[in-house]
Amino acid sequence: MIFILLLIYCTSLGTAFEMKSIFCSISDSCDCDFKPDIKGLEWDLYKNLYGQHMAQDIVSEAVVNFLQNENPDRPLVLSFHGASGTGKSLVSSMIGRYIYGTAMGSPYIHQFIPTLHFPSADRVQQYRSDLKHWVERDLTACARSIFIFDEMEKMPPGVIDVLEPHLGPFHVLFQTNYRKAIYIFISTVGQEVINKVALESRQTGRDREDILPKELEDSIADAVYNNKNSGFYHSRIITEKLITRFVPFLPLLRRHVERCAQRELCQRGECQRADVAASVGGAMTYTPIDSQYFSSTGCKLVPAKVNLFL
Repeated sequence: MIFILLLIYCTSLGTAFEMKSIFCSISDSCDCDFKPDIKGLEWDLYKNLYGQHMAQDIVSEAVVNFLQNENPDRPLVLSFHGASGTGKSLVSSMIGRYIYGTAMGSPYIHQFIPTLHFPSADRVQQYRSDLKHWVERDLTACARSIFIFDEMEKMPPGVIDVLEPHLGPFHVLFQTNYRKAIYIFISTVGQEVINKVALESRQTGRDREDILPKELEDSIADAVYNNKNSGFYHSRIITEKLITRFVPFLPLLRRHVERCAQRELCQRGECQRADVAASVGGAMTYTPIDSQYFSSTGCKLVPAKVNLFL
């Protein structure tokens, strides 16, 4: 008797979970732990992201507008581009934190790393099938899922194209309100275009904050489409214009590196050590060789340098 009651209870739980998954997929009211803190995201972007006025403005506007729309006609698709250490991963973690209260700990935030999930260029068809299954499964569990694709420069071309039906307004997926999802692609492809514009602006005395996204977005799209080392190489996602916004991340100056160091010190309870922040800034390698404007690794090595000087 006890066994039968337990079986009925477990079956009820399974049915309830299945019904909740279907409800979350098609309903406008199911939250899936969805707790957006729009003001918090905007504040964090402008307080803790250094030297990236375009990323601050684009991400803030795009995410806020998307979250405030109860019935979007397509998902939000952001593609982050720039050199290593310029803040791309930081911003993606901010988005997760202020939508689900945690950077990567939520079951509704899904990160894909090509070297881990798609390591072999000769298994594209298998990876396409796997990725389609994973994304549709996750969207069925929660329409507000966030998908982060890191290191897109290492993604085998052709894999990501399986997501084309999920990114536009024209396709319907059974039991899935896929238009509420957020996709974030992160890549170093396009950094040459971005760095060139930043250098030319610096050399002509133009303030970096005067650089506009429209000066870079088309060039970035061309770069990722034509680069054989890009996961978007000859991708219909580019030609069909399914990326909501290309987000340029500029190379960082020494003052930005020192601000990163200062933030790291404050996190360790050492806010007063401005001397350490200055030493970290001075220990970095800067490019180009003749003018030493931009940190070659952005803020990526800051924690290690702080350890060295603290």
